[in-house]
Amino acid sequence: MKRAQAVAWVSWGIAAVVSLLAIIAWGQTFDWQFDAFSSYLLFPLFGLLAFSLMWSHYVSGSLRRLCRVDKKAIQSQLTITGYAVLVLILLHPGLLIWQLWRDGKGLPPGSYLGFVGPSLEIAVLLGSISLLVLLAYELKPWLSDRKWWKWVVMAGNGAMLALFYHGLKLGSQTQSGWYHWVWVTYGVVLVASLSYNYYSDMHHLVKES
Repeated sequence: MKRAQAVAWVSWGIAAVVSLLAIIAWGQTFDWQFDAFSSYLLFPLFGLLAFSLMWSHYVSGSLRRLCRVDKKAIQSQLTITGYAVLVLILLHPGLLIWQLWRDGKGLPPGSYLGFVGPSLEIAVLLGSISLLVLLAYELKPWLSDRKWWKWVVMAGNGAMLALFYHGLKLGSQTQSGWYHWVWVTYGVVLVASLSYNYYSDMHHLVKES
């Protein structure tokens, strides 16, 4: 019981720390000068927070597997931050789409390409595809018992890697400075976490069979 509680508290701590780092990096981008504040400055924060919280889910999952703790130990953290992620992944592109349309730039995909430039088309496309995959994952309560659901889970894992690349190429906070190295660390840990989670789950299935 103590181990489960410790894992739960650490999971909440990870989510809090990565969220705080995202907010600090975002604020430092414009030196916390809110007098020139706009939607173009705000929408990146939603993206940073969404990825950071999703990243914490994977790391928390690895932690509870490593400590051999049931998923129930971190379920409240996954549920609450999961709702936050859903709101954030909708606000991140939604706010940008609205602002570009308001400024007479049209609608995606044209408005996206005009905003970031043709050279970053792949990064934009990966972000859009990943959004659709993550929204499909929200159907888990109703469809997780289907045999093909495992492919949705795998697609979700791929979406996380795509979002890492998306953020690395497009995020002004991830381009340089201390948060660049934080972001790179996120990528390395994410790959390690995905690998360990897959190995642990497969090992568990083999033992059960």
